[in-house]
Amino acid sequence: MTAYLLLRLRVLGRLLAELGWWRMVLLGPMLLLALARTFVVLAPHPAGQWVVPPLVVLLLLSQHRRRSDLPFLHLAAPSFRWWLAAEYALWSLPAAGALLGFGRVGASLLTVGLAPFCAWVPAAQIHTSSRHRRSLLRSEALELISGFRQTGAWLWWLALLGTALWWQQYSVAPAVAFGIWTVLFASLYGTPEPWELLLPALRQPSAWLRRRVGLALLYFSLTAAPFAWLLSSGPAGPDGAVLLMLWGTALLTMVVLARYAFYPSALLVRLTQGAVLALSVLAAGHPVYPALLAVAFFGLIWKSRQRLSTFRHD
Repeated sequence: MTAYLLLRLRVLGRLLAELGWWRMVLLGPMLLLALARTFVVLAPHPAGQWVVPPLVVLLLLSQHRRRSDLPFLHLAAPSFRWWLAAEYALWSLPAAGALLGFGRVGASLLTVGLAPFCAWVPAAQIHTSSRHRRSLLRSEALELISGFRQTGAWLWWLALLGTALWWQQYSVAPAVAFGIWTVLFASLYGTPEPWELLLPALRQPSAWLRRRVGLALLYFSLTAAPFAWLLSSGPAGPDGAVLLMLWGTALLTMVVLARYAFYPSALLVRLTQGAVLALSVLAAGHPVYPALLAVAFFGLIWKSRQRLSTFRHD
């Protein structure tokens, strides 16, 4: 186990070296500020403290199910699950320590206690079958169909919708459910697709990119509409629903743009998407963050078009 943990530490160091110091200087403070703001909001709240453990589990699960070394570990060391459990427990310690700093002992222990169980969750499987006929819907809704199937996102959607409906009289419940669903939906666009799927973008990269963003916003609007309706019919009113829909639309647009701005580097894509999420969380805390978010928005538009233009073929 010690050798495995040291190996993982070396891999992390190489990834950071590949990232570069100037990118860490730009992205690191934003991510740290967003995490600090999240804990400052959730940890002191009697009910908000219990949101942290499932959030940590969701983050660990999203990374665990994307790991490509699980088949190798299964062959090399059949008892590797215990190694993963120790690794995930270590990753949960910062969140548990932050909760402990606010005096939330129960939530802190629950965070550390739940994290190791992520090691026994099976990796995401890509299901392929020749029985499904090719259709325009299946080709255009690639992320939606495969993402919902592999992650069980439809179960999360039903659970969040039921929670928002149950506590509709409290405006915070539908708003939190909407925010969680927005992040879960955006996570479907977190992994860059194989280069073969970029073949339609070779002739008209800008038009192809607009289509991808438009389809993502269409799917998001369809799935987020029930949450917006609950918000508009509750204490938040139509203004609150429109404001959150605009926030979700802007966040998803930037996530999709970031997917192609640094294609095919999965590390840079996910870190950029994390920075975008951090800026969107911090936007309500200080006037400078909306300005930074606007700069990042137009920067991602330029960068994604410039990156896809390298694949252009006339």
